[in-house]
Amino acid sequence: MNLDGLSLAPLVNELDSTLTGGRVDKIFQPDKYTIIIWLRQPGITRPLLISANPENPRLHLAQAVPENPPVPPVFAMLLRKHLEDGRIARICQHNLDRTVSIYIDVRAEHGLIVTKELIIELMGKHSNIILTQDGVITDAIRRVGPGMSRFRQVLPGRQFLPPPPQSGVNLFATESAAKILSTLLKESPADITLSKAIVQLTVGIGPVTAHEVVWRSGLPPDISIKVLDIADLTVLEEAIAKIIIPFKRGETQPTIVVAEDGSRIQGLAAFSLEHLSGQSRHFSTMSELIEFAASFKGRQDNPEKTLLIKLVSGEISRLKRKDGTLSQELIDAEEADSFRRNADILMAHLYVVEPKTPEVILPDLYATDPEIARTTIPLDPKLTPLQNAQHYYTKYNKLKRAQHSLTIQIQECQSEINYLDSILVALDHAVSLAEINEIRLELAEAGYIKITGKRRPAPLGAPLSATTPDGLSILIGKNNRQNDLVTFKQARSNDLWFHTKDIPGSHVILRSDNADPSPANLTLAATLAAYFSKARQSSNVPVDCTRRRYVKKPAGAKPGFVIYDHQKTIYVTPTKELVQTLLDK
Repeated sequence: MNLDGLSLAPLVNELDSTLTGGRVDKIFQPDKYTIIIWLRQPGITRPLLISANPENPRLHLAQAVPENPPVPPVFAMLLRKHLEDGRIARICQHNLDRTVSIYIDVRAEHGLIVTKELIIELMGKHSNIILTQDGVITDAIRRVGPGMSRFRQVLPGRQFLPPPPQSGVNLFATESAAKILSTLLKESPADITLSKAIVQLTVGIGPVTAHEVVWRSGLPPDISIKVLDIADLTVLEEAIAKIIIPFKRGETQPTIVVAEDGSRIQGLAAFSLEHLSGQSRHFSTMSELIEFAASFKGRQDNPEKTLLIKLVSGEISRLKRKDGTLSQELIDAEEADSFRRNADILMAHLYVVEPKTPEVILPDLYATDPEIARTTIPLDPKLTPLQNAQHYYTKYNKLKRAQHSLTIQIQECQSEINYLDSILVALDHAVSLAEINEIRLELAEAGYIKITGKRRPAPLGAPLSATTPDGLSILIGKNNRQNDLVTFKQARSNDLWFHTKDIPGSHVILRSDNADPSPANLTLAATLAAYFSKARQSSNVPVDCTRRRYVKKPAGAKPGFVIYDHQKTIYVTPTKELVQTLLDK
């Protein structure tokens, strides 16, 4: 799913304000459709990813970049020749179309500065990356010859022709644009739904935005334009203004909505999407949103995630079988004391035990009244009475040692089961390929899987964040590596730390600002900890809360494992609605 032209606008503004003045340092082409331009600025070098992949065309600053081939493709070599050491002059969008131009000033012969234009067309199967100078095509990542298009060829040396412009109302153009749209809707002879009409009559607005406008207007989602009256058009204009006016002020809220079952992205935009019922996720920049969407793999169709879940679940089953076997051996080992009693009784009555007898009945030294109580002790007729006693002592000592060893093995086994349970919880919450790869790397580092070949270390993903109604920040680790990050790198000693009691789940940090948060804020943070845990669907979930300074990580402990004290337990029932409201903030 791609951005429409309206939501592309703030991405372009973001890139223009961030990258203008940056110098082109290096250019790579990791695959057939993708270009990575490394831009050097004072104190930082950033990778700009540009992809003309027909399935997922995109443009954004990247946190993770693909591997580069050993031999650069021809188009990458051409871009290096023409653009390296150039400086970004500006980045702009064309009339809310899904076309972006990057103007790059390059020093030519005799010190002259020439401006080259890198044109990015984000148009599905027609997507392209085209380098031009003075309106003439230098080359393109996808050449389009006469056999592919009679109307628009994209070939070196040809004059560049832009895609056919969209016709319709540009809601950014004037203050009266919404009124113009209302007039067109009122005069339209078509009998179609309002959302379809908005898409047809405007520039840069796709179905997701159109449905959001109708939702915010309070009109039925499938209302026909034939039945619209003046009052309907008035509320429609107000709904449009609520989206457009913040845009013009540069206020955005990059949002992705994932279906309830995690199978797909329902929508993405530069503003909140209230008409969709899935789980909303907000980002601080449009680039972060685009990168997340590009790496997203639905839970139902992600073979990597399915494979990891199967692997971890199989390992848990094996460990549970091992735990059962060890527990039975421990029960058997608990018979050790009976062997010691037999040995002690034999030693006390050696003088009355007849040799070569299969058993003996003797006074029970451990009974309340040993003069009356008797116990039967089996004997090995091949051994002397003393040897039988020594044999019982030997069995006692062996089982006692086994008890200690078995207890340690059972603890280790249960600890490993708990760790892998936390991995399953993290996989359940993971929705992007980057998050899944992060868990995969953790499993590799723990020795559960092998990664063949040379791979770059996966960058640590950003934890979730939320804000309480009175402005306190909350951090949420979505996997064990992120749990260590929020607890031991980002949290301050006086911040509050939350975790479900004896249940695998996320570490949650409530920023305290050296004050005592209100009971309401404690409950909110505890609710997030319960929601992002194995107990998400449970009620009355126990959540431990303590100051961060009381949380310790034992030497050599697995990722996410901690010990803590000074805790108090809060009982909460997580609800999706409450959690979604917090994350929306």
